[in-house]
Amino acid sequence: MATNFPTSVDVLTNPIASNSQNSPSHAGQHADANDAIEAIETYVLAQQPTFRNVLINGEFNINQRAFTSTTTSGAYGFDRWALSTGANGTCTYSSQVFAVGNAIAGYEPTNYARLVTASQTLSSAYSIFEQKIEDVRTFAGQTVTISFWAKAATGTPKVSIENTQYFGTGGSPSANVLTYGGQVTLSTSWARYSVTYTIPSLSGKTIGTTANTSFTTASLWTSGGSDYNARTGSIGIQNNTIEFWGVQLEKGTVATPLELLPIGTELALCQRYYFRAGTNDYNVYAGLSNSAFAQSTTTIIGMVAFPVQMRIAPTAIDSSNLGYRQSSGSTVGVTSPTLDSGQTSATVGTLYATVSSTTANLPGFLVKNNNTAGFLGWSAEL
Repeated sequence: MATNFPTSVDVLTNPIASNSQNSPSHAGQHADANDAIEAIETYVLAQQPTFRNVLINGEFNINQRAFTSTTTSGAYGFDRWALSTGANGTCTYSSQVFAVGNAIAGYEPTNYARLVTASQTLSSAYSIFEQKIEDVRTFAGQTVTISFWAKAATGTPKVSIENTQYFGTGGSPSANVLTYGGQVTLSTSWARYSVTYTIPSLSGKTIGTTANTSFTTASLWTSGGSDYNARTGSIGIQNNTIEFWGVQLEKGTVATPLELLPIGTELALCQRYYFRAGTNDYNVYAGLSNSAFAQSTTTIIGMVAFPVQMRIAPTAIDSSNLGYRQSSGSTVGVTSPTLDSGQTSATVGTLYATVSSTTANLPGFLVKNNNTAGFLGWSAEL
């Protein structure tokens, strides 16, 4: 389908010249030219579908886990973004903060991700920064462009792009399909990079019968031994520091301006996969559940209504410094919280836990046990 763009060829090809007869000075010419270019960019973006970036939290604004750093492969840091590393050496994934007036022209971002790979030597060593995207059907058979800002601490290392199609579980799903997308060479200054590639079609493939288990993964390799040459374009072992911000994956052959969603919208998208109560609430004894009930003097059950419907019923919980508070006002410590999968849905979570001693058959709440680091998290991650 054709798209109707502005018809003034002069404005598109030579905006300064097109305004020259009406502009008494070069300053006026440049102002008019900038206005024309901005109008064109605004028009073009208006034709783009909303939520064109399928990656969530590419600006790293959401950090429900209050993450600072991790070296654990498979661990999440910024919401939706995980580290994958192995064989030998280490890779440290950490949260960093931009100085005000930073080097990302046209933006004023807050946080960025840093991956420090050190002491890797083996052909099987690797470091990857990645996000799993719900449903293997996403962009299947289409040409896409991934873009991001990045910089290196030293030298000119490369970042390689890989796409993985995982067909889920149940029945006889097809084996993973790995697609090398391409690579870029970094410098020691922040710059925006993009790679365009085609995600394979699903023709002839079988998706698993277990619902909501398939996905496609966007992977940014920062180091990869020779065992992975075909997957990385032979970037090799790179013991270096590489930083990322503003990651976007969209349909088409052009990296459009970074899509900036309202932070509340971005948070809700993240909470579909993981929800934590307590991270940003520093009140002593702040409530972490909608209700709880003492089944006995040492056993309680707690329920949490999620702020958004999660992807599936959560499959895991994490917590720290939980307490149980009854109407009497007394608070006791909670130990061994366990997800009750039979009573947990995508909208309401239920857990069992142990307390030292409380009054049986009385209602109460799960709270922080007099500790500002207390939290309760629910995971429905892929």
